[in-house]
Amino acid sequence: MKVSPEMQERLKFLSRVIDKEIKHLNYAAQQVFDPVLPFQSVETLDSNPELAMKVEAFTSRFCRLQDTLGDKLLPALLIALGEPKQALLFNLEKAEKYGWLESSEQWIALRQLRNQMIHEYIENAQTLFDALITAHSKISVLTEFASDLEKQVGALVHQD
Repeated sequence: MKVSPEMQERLKFLSRVIDKEIKHLNYAAQQVFDPVLPFQSVETLDSNPELAMKVEAFTSRFCRLQDTLGDKLLPALLIALGEPKQALLFNLEKAEKYGWLESSEQWIALRQLRNQMIHEYIENAQTLFDALITAHSKISVLTEFASDLEKQVGALVHQD
């Protein structure tokens, strides 16, 4: 399939952005979770502005990477492959069918972590702690999805 030069540039740009976002997410994760993030630290986050900034960076970078993958690269890649423009859920199901994503349901569950990390933590430290630990343990889901999408991008932009 012939991909327009404009679409090739868009896909390459998004791949570069995702590579940087992964690097920044991994750095933020190291700052928050190395060696471990104890619940007590989350419970007293209001009195520890340095850790609060690190947690905010991790949360922001996790959400940003997921947004870039699901809302930008995946739709652009599907369009480049001749698929119709569709809503996120349909795109995720298509990614699952192509074998790029293990589970669209898991992706949706990861998106729900956003609310827990961004909004609900104000009321409940346990909710924030659980969401942070889960997000940290699921970074590989994002990075593996990114890798699979980038392989497809590479195949599309390097064909003659």
